[in-house]
Amino acid sequence: MRFFFRSKQFKIILATVLAFLTIGVVCIILGGKISPHADLFSTISAPFRTAFTRISAGVEDFIANFAEGEEARLQNAELETEIASLREQLVDLEKAKKENEFYKNYLEIKDSHPDFKFAPATLISKDEKDPFKGFTVNAGSVDGIEPRDPVITEKGLVGYISEVGLTTSKVTTVLDPDITLGALDNRTSDSGVLYGSFENAKLGLTGLYNLSRSCNIAVGDFIVTSGEGIFPEGLLIGTVKSIGSEKYNTSIFAAIEPFCDFDSIRDVMIITNFEGQGGLDPNS
Repeated sequence: MRFFFRSKQFKIILATVLAFLTIGVVCIILGGKISPHADLFSTISAPFRTAFTRISAGVEDFIANFAEGEEARLQNAELETEIASLREQLVDLEKAKKENEFYKNYLEIKDSHPDFKFAPATLISKDEKDPFKGFTVNAGSVDGIEPRDPVITEKGLVGYISEVGLTTSKVTTVLDPDITLGALDNRTSDSGVLYGSFENAKLGLTGLYNLSRSCNIAVGDFIVTSGEGIFPEGLLIGTVKSIGSEKYNTSIFAAIEPFCDFDSIRDVMIITNFEGQGGLDPNS
């Protein structure tokens, strides 16, 4: 609108309007002073008076419309501000709802392990070249995250923090051979050492090794952390998928299917503190 008022067309229109207004005013003034019998003057001035009246009405309409348009513009701006505010409130509400659902899934774990301290994190990138499904989360040292902190979902153990940055951290999963941890059969208490391999990882599995041939482990049993090493006791790992004999010794092994679906992970919990934390690192 401001560019129109500066244009040549507007200046021509303004000059024309002013000219008609001037003539109209003169005609009205002279029309009041000249004798009523001066028909000639009345005849000549009539078109100008009519034009003046129309122009005056037009100017009034233009001003009124402009004022109404300006008021409408201000109202629209206020409405847009209100809509933006409502959208922000809706986003905050959805975020709070998701957070409540997220934390609710961990209440059972928290009830079983009141000594646990959690830090929530969200996956921000995956290493597509990593056959062991490692990924990066949006929590780092500023959030109290440290190397070797266990990482879980509400379904079970994911792995641990292998690298820590200021605001991000890398997670290594239980499919990776770099992780070794004590684990046991939740039903029979038969214990072994859990670690991954490339062959198992291709199948989405990890392995429980060094099991005694006299153990009573069975397909379908739940495997949990034993509490030896850097992981707390009792974290769910997965179920026994199959059982076999090791080639070079008398022990047997079990293929374990993790409860956690590494392809669909989004939100995780990092256990930043628990009773007995700082025990022997099996990888050291």
